[in-house]
Amino acid sequence: MAPSVLQNGGFFLGLLGAAALIAATAMNKWSVKDRQGEIVTSVYTYKGLWQDCETTSSGLTECRPLYGLLGFSGTFQAVRALMIVGVVLGVLGAVTSVFSLTCLTMTSMEDSSKAKMSLTAGIMFIIAGVCGIAGASIYASQIVATFRMSTINNYEGNMMQGGMGGGMGGGMGGIPTYTFGPALFVAWIGGGVLLIGGILKSLAFRGMMKDGTPHYPGVAYKPQAHTKTDSDHHHSAGGKNYV
Repeated sequence: MAPSVLQNGGFFLGLLGAAALIAATAMNKWSVKDRQGEIVTSVYTYKGLWQDCETTSSGLTECRPLYGLLGFSGTFQAVRALMIVGVVLGVLGAVTSVFSLTCLTMTSMEDSSKAKMSLTAGIMFIIAGVCGIAGASIYASQIVATFRMSTINNYEGNMMQGGMGGGMGGGMGGIPTYTFGPALFVAWIGGGVLLIGGILKSLAFRGMMKDGTPHYPGVAYKPQAHTKTDSDHHHSAGGKNYV
């Protein structure tokens, strides 16, 4: 495949993946309240990396910002850090990728420089994709662990109370459980797209270096032909007698 095709494909995929990571990081629906088993759903609760929000049945939404560093777990802070690093590297990779495109002509830039920039952008895309996938996966693992604990606690509470009344009271007043939000899937998809874009940019680097390798064809040396005039001049100069 031509290096230009790989470069253009990697650029568009990297740009799309970076935009997806930015959108996922800014979204508030990383985890949403599980409505399964609820009779009345007057309040819709969902959480993000920066805000916790509640939406009532009337459509009124209230959000509580999550400021500070000390009030949250290390895992939550790690997810934030991974997403921020992924966004920064994705944006920097997209900017670097623009200047490495072969269709963009710059008189002062050689093909080898563009190839190196293409490789740099590819590495940035790959690291950004890994950060996005890792951040979403860590957050998802926390949701799964919390969901299991909440389910077990609600089940034990229902068993202890017993009866129909106890079961209904325990189910409605138990610990709320949360499930995956759409932001997780956006982060996973964005990270995967960034990985593919980074791989394409890296492959384009190999093709550009191969095509840009200087070749020096062999030039046969031919001695200058001597004319008769040059030969006569040479003999006359050599035949002079010096006193």
